[in-house]
Amino acid sequence: MSVFLTMQPITLPIADPVLKFLIILVIILLTPLLLNKFKIPQLLGLIIAGAIIGPHGFNLILRDSSIILSGTAGLLYIMFLAGLEIDLNDFKKNSNKSLVFGLFTFCVPLTLGFLISHYLLHFSLLSSFLFGSIFSSHTLITYPIVSRLGVSKDTSVNLTVGGTVITDTLALLVLTVIVGMAEGEVTEMFWIRLAASVVIFGLLVMLVFPILGRWFFKRCKDNISQYIFVLVLVFLGAFLAQIAGIEAIIGAFLAGMAMNRLIPSTSPLMNRIEFVGNAIFIPFFLLGVGMLIDYRAFFSGWETLEVGAIMIATATGAKFTAAWLTQKTFRLSADQRRVIFGMSNAHVAATLAIVTVGYNVIQGTGPDGEPIRLLNDSVLNGTILMILVSCIISSFATQKGAQNLALTSVSHHEANKDEHERILISVSNENTVSELINLSTAIKAKNNTSDLYAINVVDNQSADEKAVKKAGKILSEAAKTAAATDTYLHELLRYDLSSTNAIVSVAKEHSITDLIMGMPTDNPEQPNPLRHIEWIISQSNVTTFVYHPVQPLSTVKRHLIIVPERAEKEIGFTLWLRKLWQLASSTGAKIVFYANASTQNSLKEVCDRHPIDLEMQDFPGWEDFLILSRDIRTDDMIWTVLSRRDKPSFHPAMNRIPAYLNRYFAENSYILIFPAQGDKPAENRYYL
Repeated sequence: MSVFLTMQPITLPIADPVLKFLIILVIILLTPLLLNKFKIPQLLGLIIAGAIIGPHGFNLILRDSSIILSGTAGLLYIMFLAGLEIDLNDFKKNSNKSLVFGLFTFCVPLTLGFLISHYLLHFSLLSSFLFGSIFSSHTLITYPIVSRLGVSKDTSVNLTVGGTVITDTLALLVLTVIVGMAEGEVTEMFWIRLAASVVIFGLLVMLVFPILGRWFFKRCKDNISQYIFVLVLVFLGAFLAQIAGIEAIIGAFLAGMAMNRLIPSTSPLMNRIEFVGNAIFIPFFLLGVGMLIDYRAFFSGWETLEVGAIMIATATGAKFTAAWLTQKTFRLSADQRRVIFGMSNAHVAATLAIVTVGYNVIQGTGPDGEPIRLLNDSVLNGTILMILVSCIISSFATQKGAQNLALTSVSHHEANKDEHERILISVSNENTVSELINLSTAIKAKNNTSDLYAINVVDNQSADEKAVKKAGKILSEAAKTAAATDTYLHELLRYDLSSTNAIVSVAKEHSITDLIMGMPTDNPEQPNPLRHIEWIISQSNVTTFVYHPVQPLSTVKRHLIIVPERAEKEIGFTLWLRKLWQLASSTGAKIVFYANASTQNSLKEVCDRHPIDLEMQDFPGWEDFLILSRDIRTDDMIWTVLSRRDKPSFHPAMNRIPAYLNRYFAENSYILIFPAQGDKPAENRYYL
C-alpha cells in the first residue's frame, strides 16, 4: 500500500524511464499487428506513431537525448546491415551500375533542385546548390523491407545501396564545400585536407577492420563478446567518418562492407545482428523520425505550404526520373525500378543534416535586422513535410516492388527446385560440434530450415549414465548452434554396437542426401586416418564431407578446391558443386579451383550460370600434390574431391591424401569430399 501512496502523479511529457520504455515497446509490438490488416508497411506505422506520441503530437514522450542516441544507433545499424548483407560478388560485378545510378540519383535531383530554387524561389547561387543537394541525398529506411522479404541480394537492391553511398557522399561533400565557401574557408589547403582525410579513412576501414575482425573471431568464441565487438566496429567506423569530415552513415556502411565476408549470412552472429537491429535499434530510429514531424508546419503560412509542395514534387519527380533512367539503361524490370525508386526516395538523415547546417549558417543581416540564412525557415518547415510524404511513398513503393520480386523468386525456385535436401551431421567431439553445424548451415539450401539431423551414437554394451549424458550434451549444443540461425535440428541419439553401422542405417532411414563428419582425431599420423569411417563412405551413396576444422569457417579467406581429372563424369559432380556455390554465396569467400583443362571447362559452364568469386588454376596431378603447398596461405581452407574405387575420377594416389593433409597442412582447415554415387551401395571399400 505504501508504494501506491508514494507514487507521483503522471505528468506530460512522461519523465519516468520505466513508463517511457514500456510505451515504446508496446508501440513496437502492436504496430505491425494493427497495420498488417490494412497492408500498411510497419516502418510507416512506427513513423506515424512517433508523430502521435512526440512533442508535436500528444507530447507523451520528448525527443530527448535517449531517443536521439537510440535513433542514431538505429540509423547506423540500417547502413551497417546494408553493407553487411550486400552481395560483394554481385556488387563488384555491378559496380559500374551502382556508379551510374549514383550519378543519376545525384545529378538529376541536384540540377532540378538548383533550377527550381534559383529561378522559381529566387535563392542565391550558394543556397540553390545547397537546396539541390537536399534532394540528391536519401536514407535507406526501407531497407528492412527488402531484407525481410528476402530480396536484399537482388541486383536492384545492390546497385541502390551502392548508389546511396555515392550520392550521399557527394551531397554531404557539397554541404561541406558550400558551407566553407559561405564562411570563406575554401582554400587550396581545404581541398588537400579533405581529400587526404577521406582517403585515409576509407583505407583504414576497408583494410584494417577485416584484419581486426579475423584476429578477434579466431580467438574469441563467446557469442556476446562477438556481438559487442561488431557494435564497436560500427560506431568506430562512424566516428572515423566524422573525423574525416563526412557523415557517420558512410562509416557505418563501409564497416559493414569490411566485415561482410567475416559474418556469413547463415551464421548465428548474423542472426543476432539482424534480430537485435529489427527488434530494438531500427524501431527506435523510426519513432525518432516521427517525433520530428510537426503538424503545425502545415498551418504556419502559405509560403511553407508552397515551398513544401515544391520540395515534395521535386524530390519525388527527380528520384523517379533517376530510377527510370537506371531501369532503361540496364534493362531492369518494372518491379526492380519500383524497388530502386522506393529505396532512394526517402529523405531523412542526410537531408536533415544538410538542412540543419544550412539553416544555422548565417551570411549576414537583412534590412529588418533578421539573420540571412543559407536555408530559411520555409525550407526548414518544408523539409519536415517532405520527410513525411517521402517516407510514405517510399514505404508503399518498396513493399510493392519487393513483394513482386519475392514472388517471382519463389515461383522460379518452385519451377527449378531440386530434390529434397536432408543433411545428417555426425557429432561426437564436443570441440568440433559448433564448426560442423556451421558448415552444414553454410552449405544448405536457403529454403531448408528443418531438414538437418545430428546423430550421436552410444555403444550399446559399454554405455553408462555418464556416456549418455555426454552424448545428450553434445546434441543439445548442436541444436543450440543451429537454432541461432533459425534452423531446427533433429537430435538423434542412437544405441548401437557399431557407430558406423548406426550412421549408415540412419542415413537410409531418413533419406539423407548429404553427410557431414568430423575427421577422426585418435591418431592423425597414421597412414590411413579414415580407417574408422571407411565403412560409412563405402555403404552410403550420399555426398559425404569429412571436415577437419582448424579455424572458424567465417574467417577463411579462400577455399582451395582440388578437383581430380574426370570428376565431371561422376554422378555427384553437380551435387557437391552446388554445395560449394551455396558456401560461396553464404560466406562471400573466394573459391579457387585446381583442375585440368577439361574439368575446368565443365566447372566454368556451371559457374557461369551461377556466378561466384572464383579463380581457376591448373592441377599438377596427384603425384605432385605437395607442390600446392607453395600456394597455401594462412587463412586458406583446402577441399579435396576424392573418389571410390572403380569410379571415373579415382586415382591410386588418393590413398595418401588424408595423411598428407594431416602431416603437411596441419595449420589449415580441410575437407575431404566423396561425391554421391547413385542408388546402390559401393561393393568395394571407398578407395582402398
